[in-house]
Amino acid sequence: MQTRKLRFGIAGAGSRGTHAFGKMIGARDDAEVVALCDTNAIRREKAAEILKIQPRFFATVPEMVRDAGLDAIVITTPDFFHEQHAVEALEGGVPVLIDKPLATTVKGCRRIMALAEKTALPVMIGFNLRHNAVLKKLKQIISRGDLGRVFLIENREFYDGGRTYMARWNRDYAFCGGLWIHKGSHDFDIFQWLLDFPKPVKVSAFADISVLNMDNLPFQPDPGTPVGPTCHACAYQAKCPDFNDLGSELDRWGDEAAKLDGYHKDLCIYASDKSVHDNGIALVEYDNGARASHLECFVTPMTDRLYTVVGTGGQAEASLHTGVITVRPRWSKDTVTYTIAPETGGHGGADPHVLDTFIQVIRGEQPNASTTEHGMLSTAVGQAAELARRENRVVMIDELFRD
Repeated sequence: MQTRKLRFGIAGAGSRGTHAFGKMIGARDDAEVVALCDTNAIRREKAAEILKIQPRFFATVPEMVRDAGLDAIVITTPDFFHEQHAVEALEGGVPVLIDKPLATTVKGCRRIMALAEKTALPVMIGFNLRHNAVLKKLKQIISRGDLGRVFLIENREFYDGGRTYMARWNRDYAFCGGLWIHKGSHDFDIFQWLLDFPKPVKVSAFADISVLNMDNLPFQPDPGTPVGPTCHACAYQAKCPDFNDLGSELDRWGDEAAKLDGYHKDLCIYASDKSVHDNGIALVEYDNGARASHLECFVTPMTDRLYTVVGTGGQAEASLHTGVITVRPRWSKDTVTYTIAPETGGHGGADPHVLDTFIQVIRGEQPNASTTEHGMLSTAVGQAAELARRENRVVMIDELFRD
């Protein structure tokens, strides 16, 4: 018997809402995008053109919930809107998939958690790294005891594309809660997932803007000719190695769309005002005694996540870019190497699995494994790391839960 298509609404007609979730939903035969919500009319209409659909358009989530007859909402708006939009969706009786983070503060996460419990509606966090084939294999290796009791994890993320955070809303602490939350929430969740969800106890962090400022402009500007303010309007396009050509996307992110909300996606990454870091290291200690180190660098010529996991019985190293995991037994020179075949789809093939899992969850075919509690713990570590960095101290996680 043919199951009717699930009716999806997408809140946020940016890149994640359009090129990731919009296209993935459109490629399925059991779901469809019937509504797009964005405060920018040009952006939502262009998103519909890209997706080749004729959805209903809305400027607010409550309107979309009330009038679109939805089975689910995907929230891909900027991070500081996640709390508000999740609450509005749940109050309207609609299940929610929230592209991480759950919210930018523990307080915001707890508000969503309380409403999710009250309504008994599914709320799933888009922690796509859990669905990455390399990390799933690493989780299997740890869970079956190949490394013994794990007490130390290190992750180093080098992200060439991360420099563009300084061109977008992500550059502003007020909009994302800081990059330890916007970006690090992925990695802090993976630590908790690999360790089987111990409680984080304390966090320290060190971070700064070391490169992406006017002191490190990669060319000599001409007297009287300023750089920027956007790449598409900059006089130095030909000589700047970081020139970001929006190409066909300029109609969504250019001057006409910006007249509606003042937002540009291609601000100069050197000249733009910013309040987040371009590199940093965070340290976490858990109640089971395990410790984790997370490095993130957005000024780099490479892109990879590199993991080291150390246990009482051995050590494993994994690269998401190469798909190779090497396991080294503690008392043997015999190593075991796993080469994981690449998958198709965004984030190393993980994004389609996120959507598929969410659809199974709302159909009642499997339990939700990416819960609001998990989302809150990830945000808690990120929020603590931001406090530790800004206040130059060790932050106890329980500070964030004091009413």
